[in-house]
Amino acid sequence: MLYPLKFKPLFKEKIWGGHKLQTILGKNFSPLPNCGESWEIAAFNEASNIITNGFLKDNTLEDILPIYMGDLVGEKVFDTYGETFPLLIKFIDANDDLSVQVHPNDDMSEKLYGQNGKTEMWYVVQANPGAYLYSGFEKSITPDEYIEKVNNNTFTDTLKKQEVKTGDLFFLPAGRVHAIGAGCFIAEIQQTSDITYRIYDYNRKDAGGNARELHTELAKDAIDFKVYDSYRTEYESNVNQPVKLVSSPYFTTHLLEMDIPMKRSYASLDSFVIYICIAGHCTISDDKGNTVFISQGESMLIPADTNSVIIIPGESSRLLETYIGE
Repeated sequence: MLYPLKFKPLFKEKIWGGHKLQTILGKNFSPLPNCGESWEIAAFNEASNIITNGFLKDNTLEDILPIYMGDLVGEKVFDTYGETFPLLIKFIDANDDLSVQVHPNDDMSEKLYGQNGKTEMWYVVQANPGAYLYSGFEKSITPDEYIEKVNNNTFTDTLKKQEVKTGDLFFLPAGRVHAIGAGCFIAEIQQTSDITYRIYDYNRKDAGGNARELHTELAKDAIDFKVYDSYRTEYESNVNQPVKLVSSPYFTTHLLEMDIPMKRSYASLDSFVIYICIAGHCTISDDKGNTVFISQGESMLIPADTNSVIIIPGESSRLLETYIGE
């Protein structure tokens, strides 16, 4: 019988990484000097998290998906994605500016690479004073002007620069140009994909002294050049009530802020559910009699054959809840 699954993080060294995964979330990524990412739940390109609890302990998510199929991820999800786990959950520590980049949509990705595109969302867990990120365009430019501005190092002047604080939210559909700035510590939910087109990288060099590869022409075909009124997702906090943050074909995400027990019912959902603990700690009990503890910085997968859970928080706890479907 399946039960709520916890996982061992996968840590990624990045030239722009820092130490907030350790200092804020208490994760141990030694001996990496600049840890930029912690992959919390993933099963993609030989990177698959190891289960740390219950009778499936020491198996990977990739190991068990072909065995439990729809019971694990949902019948509709398995019919759509097969043995590819459709989401990748990360924490990102930007000690330095990340490159300006864009991701192609499903149609372009399928045509060129035979895989999904990448739509994602960012929830700001913590931000240093003055920290900012880029999301979308501030002013309209043409594809030819884009090439010119990348070549003369003025492309970021066209982008919407957003100062951020804890709790800020950005939904990033495929095609939206974006970059995380130094001082941002972010929880990311994304489609499972590794296709990233790097547009601008501040003329940085890698460890070998080489300029990092740019994908200027490919990015031109992927970019949504439209200027939108707003790129920040606004929402109203509502303690002890689920607050919908994102609703898309790729994932739906709620914020659960609570200081009293909350019941969540999933009998009609037909999808796995992921909890990302942003603050505090909780005890989660399912309708099968399983009880699992989760604390800040941990993530948990609730199998699709679970009908309901009861979340019992500490004094004040905050979870991101995400699943497939709207």
